[in-house]
Amino acid sequence: MPVTVDRAGSWDAEALSDVAAATFPLACPPNATADDIEIFIADVLSGERFGEYLTDPARIVLKAVANGDIVGYAMLHCGDPTDSEVAKAVDLRPTVEISKMYVLPGHHGAGVSQALMNASLERARDEAVAGVWLGVNQENVRAQRFYLKHGFERIGTRTFTVGSQLYSDFVMRRVF
Repeated sequence: MPVTVDRAGSWDAEALSDVAAATFPLACPPNATADDIEIFIADVLSGERFGEYLTDPARIVLKAVANGDIVGYAMLHCGDPTDSEVAKAVDLRPTVEISKMYVLPGHHGAGVSQALMNASLERARDEAVAGVWLGVNQENVRAQRFYLKHGFERIGTRTFTVGSQLYSDFVMRRVF
């Protein structure tokens, strides 16, 4: 099935939140509790928060659409890392973070992730940056393989909070 990737608009906030709520738990470490995941979704992935992301000039939200439905999304954050450890590891300036990239389970292996990655890299290049970076949970081997396949390399680690728990991410970057 063909997929198109385009910039999301404020009218997409609720649909993006629904995709986020369905996909985020799949990327969490196996020991993440349902309560912590629910807190994260409410705090970070609500329709209201997507409304904020979609109007933030430092963010680019891309949606992947198949058969008229949003089946995945990516969020780019333009600007230098604010975490001091990540800033040391990500020595590119200027840079863009791919802060989120998720695809609904029924669309895994259908080219949606590839289309989102291609569009994300193209948009980042449009920003005239030296490269992109992202964080990926150290237990999410499938995502790590995907990023390595697309030219990313591991350059460090960071902690990531889900609810009340801290998890370890690999920091990965791709130089343009």
